[in-house]
Amino acid sequence: MKLKNLIMAALAIVALSSCKSQYELLMNSNNVDEKYEAAFNYFNEGKYSKAGSLFESLSVLTNGTERDDTVRFYWGLSNYKFRDYYTAETNFENFLNSYPRSPFASEARYLRLDCLYRSTLRYELDQAPTYKAITAISEYIIEDPTTPHLQVCRDMLQELNDRLDRKAYEGAKLYYKMEDYLASRVALRNVLKDDAENIYREDILYYIAMSSYNYAYNSVPAKKKERYLTFVDDYLNFIGEIPESRYRKELDNAYRKAQKALGKDVTVEHEDMTEKDFAKERRKLLREERKNAKKN
Repeated sequence: MKLKNLIMAALAIVALSSCKSQYELLMNSNNVDEKYEAAFNYFNEGKYSKAGSLFESLSVLTNGTERDDTVRFYWGLSNYKFRDYYTAETNFENFLNSYPRSPFASEARYLRLDCLYRSTLRYELDQAPTYKAITAISEYIIEDPTTPHLQVCRDMLQELNDRLDRKAYEGAKLYYKMEDYLASRVALRNVLKDDAENIYREDILYYIAMSSYNYAYNSVPAKKKERYLTFVDDYLNFIGEIPESRYRKELDNAYRKAQKALGKDVTVEHEDMTEKDFAKERRKLLREERKNAKKN
């Protein structure tokens, strides 16, 4: 029985070696027809890594021939199918520079954009690839407004711009988490100054108001009045723009406290809110934020 197992194992090793040797022979071969056929066979079988390597090797042999644009396009397509988007994007860009009028050019242009889009990074990381993708997709839409990929491209742009919005918002909010409330207010206001349509506008306005409130609350007595008045401005700006906000209850309570600190008596919708209720509401909002962050 052991002898039989050894024989079977040896045969398997020989078979594997034979397959590998066959592929290596193809890689080293200068037979264009044989190599071309094998590359497409690997591609059609879903063996994109091997197909890509063969097309790359073929590109040297077919350079300047009628087959060259086909080889170069499928070289990029093999890498795309293999999910090596960085290499595929380079392949498609080089292909388009060499063969802008090829029958494959239209598809190559779109696939290059898709590679750029898929190569972008989550919002916490460097967004240089995001800016590059946005520029390329925008140019593509302008140059070819009738493309069948128009809606997909618009969706890509929307998602990428939303990611930049979140990057700016989260970066500014970090000062609030660090309890540097003056820097927080400045940073958050700058986010809206750069992009008034930021999709997190409601949250940003809320944190601007709470930054000014906390900054006033923690100030020395001589500075409190001036800083509470800044909070009142931020509060009135918030409720004037978003009166039905989910943050309204908490901000109303902060406004009541600020007015009392200023020596005024004011009635707002949630005047009867206790300190315990205030803390409870804040915890609820924080839970919602964490839940939304996980979804995104």
